[in-house]
Order: sequence, then C-alpha cells, then structure tokens
Amino acid sequence: MSPVLQVLWEDWADRALGLPGYETSGAAGADIRANLPPADRAAGLTLAPMARLVVPAGFRVAIPAGFEMQVRPRSGLAFKHGVTLPNTPGTIDSDYRGPVGVLMINLGETPYTIHHGDRIAQMIVAPVVQVAFDVVEALDDTARGAGGFGSTGRR
Repeated sequence: MSPVLQVLWEDWADRALGLPGYETSGAAGADIRANLPPADRAAGLTLAPMARLVVPAGFRVAIPAGFEMQVRPRSGLAFKHGVTLPNTPGTIDSDYRGPVGVLMINLGETPYTIHHGDRIAQMIVAPVVQVAFDVVEALDDTARGAGGFGSTGRR
C-alpha cells in the first residue's frame, strides 16, 4: 500500500489548479504548480536574472513519519529558460507543517515570468533512514580510499 500524503489547502489558494500530479504513468515526480495569491495572479511573478524567489504552492502537507518530500527542478524550465532550484533537491521533513514553497533561481540572461498555474517543480516522496553515529579511532580501507572529486576517472 502506498503512503498517503495529507494535503491542506491555504485559505487563499486556487483549488481549481488541483493537487500535485503525475503527468505520465511512469513519472517519478508529481508536478507542483505555482498557486499565486489573488493579488499576483494576473501579472505573475517575474524572476530577474540571478534573482531568487519562493513561489507559493498554495498548500501544506503532513508527510508520513519515516518519509521526506524532495522538491526538484523541472528539466524543461532549466534547459529552455535557465530557471531552476538552487537547493536541489530541497527536502521537506515529515514534522514540517508550514506552507509549501518552491525556492527558484533564474540562471538565464533574461527575466522570466512565473504565471499562476505554471508547473514549476516536481516532488518525490521517499523513505528516510536515520542512522546512529559512532565515533571510532579509524575507518576500514577500500580500493578508492580517500580519493575525492574526480578520483574515479573521466570515463
């Protein structure tokens, strides 16, 4: 049985936009739409080059214990317009109950307007494992060892 994500609409939200949705049967992420407050719906929100903005989704969630909600960019926005998410993936913890917002950045060269109802990000609900921490005197050796960024080669 799939976990259930409880959703609470904000009082001002446009419920006609619907809940986040999977656009195809094989989609891993459900698309989140910009659900702008009434005063911003006609003009949208313009994101200047290199500017950041939190775009409201119009709802709050109760994520089941043992899960997180990841917010990821939509590849089309990034490729076509340079609009993406600066903290990818953004994580929403299961104990957060505030409004869902999507932190966006315009890495493009021209302003980009986010319109009411635009698909702006995708969300994935995933299991979380919390580990215990144990301080030790040494770590075991591996073939890779301490090799960091780029240490495993180009190909």
